[in-house]
Amino acid sequence: MPTSSTTSPRLHFVANSPVKGLAVAERRVEEPSACVICVHGALDRGGSFARLVRRLSGFDVIVYDRRGYQGSRDLAPVDLEHHIEDLEALIEREASRHDVILFGHSFGGVVTLGAASRHASEVRLVVNYESPMSWVLPREGFRPPLSDDAQAEAEGFFRRVMSDRAWERLSEAQRESRRLDGPALLIDLTAVRQRQVPCDLSTFPVPFTYIYGDGAQAPYYRSLALELATVNPAIETVEIKDADHAAHLRSSTALAEIIRERWESLCASA
Repeated sequence: MPTSSTTSPRLHFVANSPVKGLAVAERRVEEPSACVICVHGALDRGGSFARLVRRLSGFDVIVYDRRGYQGSRDLAPVDLEHHIEDLEALIEREASRHDVILFGHSFGGVVTLGAASRHASEVRLVVNYESPMSWVLPREGFRPPLSDDAQAEAEGFFRRVMSDRAWERLSEAQRESRRLDGPALLIDLTAVRQRQVPCDLSTFPVPFTYIYGDGAQAPYYRSLALELATVNPAIETVEIKDADHAAHLRSSTALAEIIRERWESLCASA
């Protein structure tokens, strides 16, 4: 495995996106071990991976704003299939240079599974964090129907996932930016509620590690981890201590260590 440079420039947006209008940022290093493509979840953006990127020294890293979100908002919000196709375009470009690792946070992990299942010869490893897998294990409990008010749904979602206090700390411009991502959020949440299946996990062709935290939703994720082991014993699961759903922000060191360890283990066994 090549030795990588210890210099880690910051993420910067590039003009040569493989999908016209898709906002793509990258961090390149000398002699990378592989390229990690990070896919964000609902009501998020590629820039939220900045802390994780800094800790992934030795890897090229690609992040992007999914259609309908932030810098890619001019592209109409799309369904799961189109998100998978966008990621496929990034995989095909990066695979011509070096090995590809996919990291998906929350709904972004559903996208990585769909793309990796179609590009098993190009994607070497998939690592996801707390991706919703309602088609594997439905969540119990009542969830109110989604409304047609996309901006209100965006604010409510942010408050539930991050906290009321986090919402109140945002500037009005930041709040409005989140509200404008509401239409894309509604499509993501609809896909989850309809239990759309991105691939057959029982025959998933790529090494796959599923990570979750020990926060408030840990009982569900522990049950999901057991179910994943039943569906496919080759799937690895890891619980991170003192981690909530925003682990890419608050537990980025632990996430980076797992990605690196899984990659080194895979290379050693090749």
